[in-house]
Amino acid sequence: MTERTAEPLLRVTRLFKRFGGVTATDDLSLDVFAGEVHALIGPNGAGKTTFIGQLMGEIAPDAGEISFAGERIDRLSTPARVRRGLARTFQITELLTEETALDNVALAVQAGQGHSFRFFRDARRDRSLLEPAHEHLAAAGLAERGGVRVSALSHGERKQLELAIVLAARPRLLLLDEPMAGLGAAESRRMVDALARMKGGVGILLVEHDMDVVFALADRISVLVYGRIIASGTPAQIQADPQVRAAYLGEGDA
Repeated sequence: MTERTAEPLLRVTRLFKRFGGVTATDDLSLDVFAGEVHALIGPNGAGKTTFIGQLMGEIAPDAGEISFAGERIDRLSTPARVRRGLARTFQITELLTEETALDNVALAVQAGQGHSFRFFRDARRDRSLLEPAHEHLAAAGLAERGGVRVSALSHGERKQLELAIVLAARPRLLLLDEPMAGLGAAESRRMVDALARMKGGVGILLVEHDMDVVFALADRISVLVYGRIIASGTPAQIQADPQVRAAYLGEGDA
């Protein structure tokens, strides 16, 4: 397991969110430490995506606190949270399908430096953009695909490219919402390999249905049922927890 610092990178304290008569987030508290992979699992309708939306500022909680790197952020805008190092993948700006994978990541590096996209031609020649772009492609498992147009990439490769683009912002914590969705077996293996290489370098909060992936990657797992965390611990502790098995693992997560 990744060595922890004294204080968590992300601390969520007693978060509540209701939609009419439905409590989507019910007194939820959660810590994620720097460099660890913390998986959030639970049945469909458990409130996982609503929770991620609250972390990113897309949904306002009714009560509770969200702190990141020691700073309370639950009243900050989504862009302000991104600037502090919180990033959500797979819900990003549409890829430029007629440009290469490298071009797309170089533009993301350029944007992260505060420059406008209008200098696209310069981005293709600027080593200060291309070198980190190559690094992010390699981290996402696309080192050999940088020169390929996005339109020629497979669905799984496009997801890897989206990951490389988000890495260009140099986040401290990645929120991954179902990164394996729609991937075939070989594509899933490549994504798992890419995420495994990131462990320790960037924190990851992983929402994922595929339990093989969760147990392969996670340092810790929290189980969400009806908006409430019913258990949190190591993969071995979660597998052995009878309450978890009854509520979730024994039934599967369709």
